[in-house]
Parts: sequence; C-alpha cells; structure tokens
Amino acid sequence: MSAAEPEITPRYEINEMPPLGEAVLLGIQHVLVMMASNVTIPVILATAIGATTGETAFLVQVALLVAGLTTLLQTIGIGPIGSRLPIVQGTSFGFLVVAIPLAQSYGIAAVFGGAIFAGLVQVVLGVSLRWLKTLFPPLVSGIVVLVIGIGLLPTGMALYAGGNGSPTFGSWTDLGLATLVLVVMLLFYRFGRGIIGAASVLFALIVGYLAAIPAGRVDFSDVAEAAWFAFPAPLKFGLDFPAAALIGMGAMAIATSVETIGDLSAITKSGAGREVTDRELSGGVMADGVATAFASLFSALPNTSFGQNVGLVAFTGVMSRHVVSIGAGFLILLGLLPKFAAVIAVMPSAVIGGAAVVMFGMLIGAGIKLLAETALDRHDMLVIAVSIGVGQGFAAVPDSVALFPDTIAVLLTSGIVPAAALAVIMNLTRPKPARGGHLDIDVPMSEKSDPLGDDGTHSPPR
Repeated sequence: MSAAEPEITPRYEINEMPPLGEAVLLGIQHVLVMMASNVTIPVILATAIGATTGETAFLVQVALLVAGLTTLLQTIGIGPIGSRLPIVQGTSFGFLVVAIPLAQSYGIAAVFGGAIFAGLVQVVLGVSLRWLKTLFPPLVSGIVVLVIGIGLLPTGMALYAGGNGSPTFGSWTDLGLATLVLVVMLLFYRFGRGIIGAASVLFALIVGYLAAIPAGRVDFSDVAEAAWFAFPAPLKFGLDFPAAALIGMGAMAIATSVETIGDLSAITKSGAGREVTDRELSGGVMADGVATAFASLFSALPNTSFGQNVGLVAFTGVMSRHVVSIGAGFLILLGLLPKFAAVIAVMPSAVIGGAAVVMFGMLIGAGIKLLAETALDRHDMLVIAVSIGVGQGFAAVPDSVALFPDTIAVLLTSGIVPAAALAVIMNLTRPKPARGGHLDIDVPMSEKSDPLGDDGTHSPPR
C-alpha cells in the first residue's frame, strides 16, 4: 500500500466478535442480501424441467440448508479447506446455463453427478493456486473483480425493476419500492451511528418489505402452504454421470474458480485494505469445490461465493467472519423451517434490487482499487482495454460466439473467463526492458522530450 493511499479501517476485524445483538442483526442482513439469488436459481431450474410444486419446494429448502453449511466451511474451515474470511456461499448462477440443458436432456440426476466432478476440479485448482498465484497480480485480480461487478449490474438492475419475467416489470410501483430501499439505505448509512449505520441494508430491506405489502407486491400464499419443519433426504434425485455433464460442469468449475478468486481478492482489499494471502486464496477455492460436491449429495445446485455479500462487506466495513457464521446459522434454520424461509423468499425482487445495485457497484469499486495498486503504464492500459473489452463484449452479445461448441460458448459468454485468460496471457507476455533499461512506455514524457545529453547539457527535443 502506498503512503498516499488512505488506510481502510474495518468496523470489525476478521476475527473480532461484535456484541451478540449487533452480530445477529448483521448476520440477518447477510441472509437477506443473498436470499433472492439463492432462492431464484432452484426455482428457475425447477420451472425449466417441469418439476412439481413439492419438488420445487424441496430444491429451495436444500438450497438454503446447503448455503448455510457451506458458508460455515468458508468462515470456520476444516484444515486447509476454507478461507476463514467473511465469505457467504450460495447457489451459483454460472452453473445454471449448463444445468438447464443437462437436466432437460439427461435428467436432473446428471446435473448433480456433473457437479461432483466440478467440485473435484475446483479442489485441484485450489491446491494448485499456491503455485499459480503469480498469474493473479493486482492488475489481473482487479480486472477479474471489475468484470464480475460489471457483469452483475444487469442482474441488479433487473431486480430493481421488479425481476425478469415479472408482469409488472418496470412499473412505477416496482421502481418506487427499489428507490425507497436505496434512499433509506443511504440515509441510514450516512447518518446512522453504530449498528444503525452498519446494518443500514437490513433496515432498508425491512422498510421496503413493509411498504411492498400494502402495494400488493407480497403474496403470502406460499407461506401458508409451507411446512413448519422438514429435514431433506440426501440423494432425493439420485446421481448420474454422462460425459456431457462431466465436460460441461467441469468447464464451468474453471469459470467459478476465477470468480471466487476475484471475490476473495475484493473482500480483503475493500474490507481490510490488503491483498489476499496464499492460504486464504487456496482454502477459499478448495472450499468452493467441496461445497459444490457436498451440495450434490443433498440434491442442491453447485455453490459459490456470493458477490453481493462481498459488496455488503465493502459497504459496511464489517469484516468479522463470526457475523457471517451467525448468518450461516440462520440459513441452516431456514432450511429446516420452510415456513420461515418462505416469509423471506416472498420478498419482492424490487426490494432486493434497491440494495443489489449498490452491492454489485461496490465490486466495481473494489476492482478499481485493486487496479490502483499498480502504477499503470501503457501496456497495463492495453491489458485492461483488451481483457474487459473482449470479455464483456462476448457477455453483452452472446450471439457473437454462436458458431462455437456449446461448452466453449458458455465459457466465453461468462465474461469472466475470457477476461481473466486475456489478462493473464498479456500480463505474462509484456515487453521486457533491455539490460535493465526502462521500457519506453515507462519513461515519463518529460524525459523523452528533454533528456540530458552525454555532456550534461539538454539535447534537443525528439
């Protein structure tokens, strides 16, 4: 960290435990921020394969239970597995694009079989990261984090407008609810003291939820139908291992690992003002893999670190992993008490969107901060331009890779994989200075235009 760079002081350090009442509120805040994504993904898969209402409810239940258990794996850890950082795990959006066609062609058991293989791929990558970390200096990590944030913004704005597929998408009511949440959150954050400021997202979501009820945006019918207690049976849908599932899910494991590397880098930089350590990086990616394989045993979709919760840590400055562990405990309870889970699950998308746009935007800020660690020369600027331009270009125009095989097309349109690959390659192949001399791109313009001659006098400008 340079002397001119302002030091980041967390409200609570990684191993610091806030007062219990405050920690509980902060933990619930993490649950609410990740709830929409975690619940929506299994519902989308269930709808795509024509699952029954009972099967859909089961997929949502195990998504919550597994998210809680795997989050504890990150925050507490087992041996070398787990980052011991305030990382929240949840159902991965990235795998969904592979899971739906697999489930439709081979059955949902193929999704879970392929996910076990994907988990093994991530564990291998996690073990190797101690030797591969040189591939991810601040320049590359910053590009990855920046691309994650940019790629999530459309999702955040879709939630802000009421959620994709909503019949009221973009209505004044939905936009008004999202704006209310955003304004309340910023006011609480700016003028609140102590827990009021730290839990500003939680209070804003509560205000938005209560406002949505008289606005007719909350349907409690699912709450009435949900059971009070249920323990999910493992392997409800079984396991299958067709080659297409192994290839497709294994390829997506690479993309998810790159995303997790970005989240780990972002949370330490934006929350604690330092770079992620080798041990945190390796343990975090391994935990991602173990979580994905474990999720399959309970018929839950692959798990990954949640970018919106990384943004929440950056926004609040609460780096305590114990807070996230408490949030994980609530997720486990919700997974065992479906009726309470349903109360949160029916929270309108627009309410979540009011907070999500800020959380995803914070990831962009974290990426910029990582890039600022490097004294950017013209080659670095070219790396940024090509990586983000091509990577996000494919993501913005998926039809541009329509001629590629499906598995490769999925990786290219993720945005993260092509951006990271280009950044790594271009960073490793940067031009080298000759015999210790300065690169032309690193020499200040003043020295180029008015260098000293051999006789000590200024030579004419070039």
